[in-house]
Amino acid sequence: MPPKADRTSVTLTAEETTSPTRLALESARPRSIEARSAAERRSRLIGILLFCGALMCFTGTDTSAKWLSRTLPTLEVVWARYFVSAVFVFCAVNPWTSARALATRRPGLQALRSLLLLGSTAMIFLGLKYLQLAEMTAIGFSLPLIVALLAGPLLGEWVGPRRLAAIGIGFAGILIVTRPGSVGFSVAMLYALAGVLCNSLYYIVTRVLAASDPAHTTLAYTSLAGVLVLTPILPFFWVAPPDALSVALIVFMGLCGAMSQWLVILAHHRAPAAILAPFVYVQILWTTGLGYLIFGDVPGLSMLAGAAIVVCSGLYLWYRERVVTSGGSL
Repeated sequence: MPPKADRTSVTLTAEETTSPTRLALESARPRSIEARSAAERRSRLIGILLFCGALMCFTGTDTSAKWLSRTLPTLEVVWARYFVSAVFVFCAVNPWTSARALATRRPGLQALRSLLLLGSTAMIFLGLKYLQLAEMTAIGFSLPLIVALLAGPLLGEWVGPRRLAAIGIGFAGILIVTRPGSVGFSVAMLYALAGVLCNSLYYIVTRVLAASDPAHTTLAYTSLAGVLVLTPILPFFWVAPPDALSVALIVFMGLCGAMSQWLVILAHHRAPAAILAPFVYVQILWTTGLGYLIFGDVPGLSMLAGAAIVVCSGLYLWYRERVVTSGGSL
């Protein structure tokens, strides 16, 4: 006859395995994982919506700048964009009550970054005076191609042969959009390309600064630079806004400029950059639509074909980046 102690032990073990507490814990585990997954999906969706909002603000800035350039000097439009943005940003950051808001570990890089964005804004606004919104956006899509090309010598992040081929194909698309040597070529396209080059360097410097300064400090310096550089020379090119619509557009442009930068920061807090990157190409739909509705611009076949090539190249670069990040080959 087996001892009673053994039977008791077996009975206790069975009771333990079927205890209400243990069953509750086991059933709660999948629900906890499912809840985390749902929260992550929600966060990514919010990030995508914030990023699309930023792209709409970018489009609002460019559209306002193009309209204002009809009656105001380009440098005045650039100054107005930075002045109004600085007012909104400084009201949000409030450096007067918090001295840390403008404290930076890399003042030289902050100045360089701000000047690069100022140069990019000036060149793009100058190009917008003569180019269609959709043309400017298509040329702007070369940004990830240039950043990928410059990241090697400047950051040590070299691209492999496949991504290098995608960059070459993307630049072929830019040549189709700009058509150098043809009747449709305009010097304004060189302004646009110069603006994209400045913007590419701006993004690279931003990546370096991200490890040393908080986002609100970088945003404050960005808004301040344009005001400090352009205000001393403002009297030499100042023209009074001709009507109330122009004044309203100046305020709207500055607000969009500040909101676009802030929404990009918030979006990247909610979702990874790899998730957000493909949505940048949605902007071509908005700029094409607004260009047609407001300015009567109809994009040509060469512009659409070139833009499609650049978009495909950019999406392939994004795809290869994800493959390399997950351990694939260059």
